[in-house]
Amino acid sequence: MQKVDLAERPDWRDHAKEVGFTFADMHGEPYWDETSAYAFSLEQIETDLEDPATELHAMCREAVAHILDSETLMERLAIPEAHRDLVADSWRRGDPEIYGRFDFAYDGKGPAKLLEYNADTPTSLYESAAFQWQWLEDQLAAGVLPDGTDQFNGIHEALVARFGAVFEAESDLHFTAVGGNPEDYGTVEAMGWAAREAGLGAHYCDLDKIALSDDGQFLDDQDRRIAVLFKLYPWEDLLRDDYASHIAGSGCLFLEPAWKALLSNKGLLPVLWQMFEGHPNLLPAFFEQDVSDALAGRGAAAPEVASAFGRAEAKLTAGYVRKPILSREGASVEIVKEGETVERSQNTDYAEHPRIVQAYAPLPQFDGFRPVVGAWVVGDTCVGIGMREDKSRITQDLSRFKPHYILA
Repeated sequence: MQKVDLAERPDWRDHAKEVGFTFADMHGEPYWDETSAYAFSLEQIETDLEDPATELHAMCREAVAHILDSETLMERLAIPEAHRDLVADSWRRGDPEIYGRFDFAYDGKGPAKLLEYNADTPTSLYESAAFQWQWLEDQLAAGVLPDGTDQFNGIHEALVARFGAVFEAESDLHFTAVGGNPEDYGTVEAMGWAAREAGLGAHYCDLDKIALSDDGQFLDDQDRRIAVLFKLYPWEDLLRDDYASHIAGSGCLFLEPAWKALLSNKGLLPVLWQMFEGHPNLLPAFFEQDVSDALAGRGAAAPEVASAFGRAEAKLTAGYVRKPILSREGASVEIVKEGETVERSQNTDYAEHPRIVQAYAPLPQFDGFRPVVGAWVVGDTCVGIGMREDKSRITQDLSRFKPHYILA
């Protein structure tokens, strides 16, 4: 993996405006940045990223079944008791999933290490699926990249195929997000674009304009019944909203389904380590309370957990990351190395939640920036990547998006 300085397209900002990429700059800073790009070999893509992401997705599905069999784990993942049946029923019915994004630490030399799974409401979809592909085509046409250069990016095509496989032709789907957020709308519109290309109806409605009919069905802002709803709104918030009690009886199919609440939760990470300890793409991870109990020698930690902690203690002592089980954009995350905090997020929005402890996998550095690989899964297969980089060790909401390509 290399970071290569490249000439920017002279008219890319005009193109961004034309296609509605209104968040290419945010808060006075560049978000999309094509002054350089990350270059991979085909083997790095296929062996180190694509195949592991597909395998991890299958492991995560195994974890869903495991969690649903344990009231203790449902409690530890803070799934509201009143809605646990909603989550379990969505899994047992086989409610379909559409997409997700694994975030990896990867330096091009060793196994990619899973940092977290954005399984419910991952953003950066439009720039991953569409805008960086246009970048590749433009740079090939301009001779900036040599003929034969490729990109690991079948995201849009996979979404079209997924929608076509899940829904009958001409089915009506609704899409929603919190109004006034260009980045969220960009993600929702990218999904709607794929649905329309699959021959489906795609209607958008701001989240706060969705209503409830007298007979308990959800309605859009034109009083149309919502039979299928893609919501860019996290389940951990939705399950705590007043409308949550109406979901089960609404007859509405939600995308992503309620069972994804178990995978978008960072409590998934210790569950995966418990189930697949030593897997090359996983980092040792434990619920913080289990770590405290094991260190104190108390019996509250299950013997198998205490034993697993003992095997991982040296790695955790060298460095670990404390993460709330519910957190986004790096909020309330702390990195500790050899007992000293080396970085802590200034955003403390999720500080009240229980935490997990995960072994620290330092991100590689290129010109002072630290990249994270976002591996996109559609259905059950990894179909592309997007790169974000930050000067911070903690990837945050203002991290830069960088295009990538596969060396010819």
